[in-house]
Amino acid sequence: MKLTRLNIIKADTCGGLLDGLKIPFREGKVDTRVFTPLCLIGPNGTGKSQVLQIIAEIFQAIFKKYIPDEEKGTPNESIFFEIEYQIAKSNGKHEKIKAYRYKPEKKKTGEIVFEIEIDGVFQIIEDDNDVIALLPSKVVGYTSGDNETLSIPFLVSRSGYANQVRTSALNKESKSQIIHDSRMLLIDYSTNLEVLVANLLLNPSNVREKLIEAPNLKTLNSFRCVIQLNHSAAPTGGVKLTDELEQSIEYLKSCATCHDYVKKTATYTFDFLVQNSTHKAFDNFWSDGSLELYSCFHKLAMLNDLIIPKKDREAFDKGIKERRFAAALPEPMERQKVFRFERVEFTTNKMDTTVDYVSLSDGEHQLAQLLGTMCMINYPNVLLLLDEPESHFNPRWRIEFISKVLHLETSNGIRYDDTLVAQQECLLTTHSPFVPSDMKSDNVLIFKKSHEKGNITVTRPHIETFGSTFDTILEECFEISPTMSDIPKNEINHLMKSENIEEIRSAIKGFGDSVERMYLAERIRMLKKKESL
Repeated sequence: MKLTRLNIIKADTCGGLLDGLKIPFREGKVDTRVFTPLCLIGPNGTGKSQVLQIIAEIFQAIFKKYIPDEEKGTPNESIFFEIEYQIAKSNGKHEKIKAYRYKPEKKKTGEIVFEIEIDGVFQIIEDDNDVIALLPSKVVGYTSGDNETLSIPFLVSRSGYANQVRTSALNKESKSQIIHDSRMLLIDYSTNLEVLVANLLLNPSNVREKLIEAPNLKTLNSFRCVIQLNHSAAPTGGVKLTDELEQSIEYLKSCATCHDYVKKTATYTFDFLVQNSTHKAFDNFWSDGSLELYSCFHKLAMLNDLIIPKKDREAFDKGIKERRFAAALPEPMERQKVFRFERVEFTTNKMDTTVDYVSLSDGEHQLAQLLGTMCMINYPNVLLLLDEPESHFNPRWRIEFISKVLHLETSNGIRYDDTLVAQQECLLTTHSPFVPSDMKSDNVLIFKKSHEKGNITVTRPHIETFGSTFDTILEECFEISPTMSDIPKNEINHLMKSENIEEIRSAIKGFGDSVERMYLAERIRMLKKKESL
């Protein structure tokens, strides 16, 4: 899949900030066989994260119309748009697609319309069933911090799933029916362990090693899963499960090294000492791979929504419906959760000692989670929306980030009948010059906000970003030419105006190496020359 164009006609998502914005994601000939991420860069407040949110909300509305069995969330009906993309086919070719929703004159909202290009002309697709094969297989959102902007549509889907479980589990007829996975998938800090454990159980050993090599870890040593259905914070009568979720618990019991059950609180405790037999057991029950196991963990984790007080859930639903504001559901206390991981321990490369997952840094968590996400979403036509994915990385990891992604075994596509088909489209936001330095300027979009009118513009760089120095990219994308922070810069500016040689000579010793420090030395030389005249 490759996005080519977006026209945000009107969006209440961000108070009209992006109304009328047109974004040419890709121009000219587009090769769907190559994984080429798009980088959205620019200052805070220029709408980068909101663009990702709007794209997610557009596809959520599309999923709700065309595959309502999968999408149970209530989409934003107040976004009017045109979006164009190319979808990869199994024969290596692609289809050019246009979807749009215009605001009718008298009605509150309009219908979503799909068109497909045939012989160079877009034609309306009359049969809704023909649209389904032209949709993204997944829309994956990733957010690394407290900014919940991108999370909203994904949290809406999650809430819809939890509500359907609550309803279906209480009904004997619907209890046995499968609740289909939503194509909307949110990866955030709360899903760290779901992603990592699933990948470390159901990937080949060489892939597992890659995921945890940065923090110098060797293997997943052990972990615990706790599922409690009837504790003090649970709904009256306890959390009820569908047949699918009850089966998942039985599978976990079969894979566990040992397990325990407390009848009073309906609490299951599963302990796993990870060995070759553990990998084989999980592969037996989740033979489709790490995404299937992640989905199992995540569905159990989504039951945590059911123990959130009713007033909080209603306030969340009302806020989303009326203002589309960026607020997440409150997180239950750890000991009150329906599903949680505990005691996740790794063997290190240092004398085979073990360390607990919580001892790792945020950056180590983030890198393992991101690479794990890329590994498990390893099939065509996935849309990845990554909001500041390298925010917790140290400078070296930021420099290596794109390289690490491109060198994952799953990042260059999947073969169908010996034809390489790109598996993913990826949009990522950043404030870092390290990311665009790894990308051609055709794949970099600079967001800026007008100081006078407050409107947003999106342009491509005037320079070739691939291989450019970080200083050059900072100047191009942020209009920052100084290479140091404000405090020393202002002090140097003051000294450059000083006539006192001793003041400058004394101060210059306190500055690190820089071009500006050389200017001060030149200033001393000029003042001495002036004195000698």
